[in-house]
Amino acid sequence: MDEELKKEAEDRKEETAQAEEAGAEAAAEGSESPAAEETPEAAGAEKAEKDPLAAAQEENKELNDRLLRQMAEFENFRKRTEKEKSAMFDMGARTVIEKILPVIDNFERGLDGVPAEAKNDTFVDGMDKIYKQLMKELTDLGVKPIEAKGQPFNPDLHNAVMHIDDDTIDENTVVEEFQKGYTFRDSIVRYSMVKVAN
Repeated sequence: MDEELKKEAEDRKEETAQAEEAGAEAAAEGSESPAAEETPEAAGAEKAEKDPLAAAQEENKELNDRLLRQMAEFENFRKRTEKEKSAMFDMGARTVIEKILPVIDNFERGLDGVPAEAKNDTFVDGMDKIYKQLMKELTDLGVKPIEAKGQPFNPDLHNAVMHIDDDTIDENTVVEEFQKGYTFRDSIVRYSMVKVAN
């Protein structure tokens, strides 16, 4: 009986020793495997956990970078929109000016055709004042008549429809203006129609 108890005690000791060995091996393997399998993301997360200030500074830098890019994009959009608005205004103004110029021509023809004895007539005086007011408004908008008569011929400003031979006048001089030309903000709206001396 004593022998049986001794045998059981020895078996239990052996089992306990084996279990302890197995546990130690498992613990050793467990401690080695996470270190071997640690990924860069895990390392970064661990570092962020260790240094929250560095993580906050990195996030702040990224947000600041995004904000600066957004502001630059908005500024470019604003400038492009202003440029497009200005171009549309100029195009619309130019179209209106082109339609008004024949009215100006008719005012000038009408006033030039008034006989000398009727110059002081109240109706003629009223028409002259309306013409001058119209010209002032156009000048304020940036519309200017092109100087032609007596000027050297300039193909960028003048459209020569006639030539005359005259030795008393310098060559390529505009001697007569058939239709007045105009510029709007330094761009040509209508060329002057002229007669040029050869």
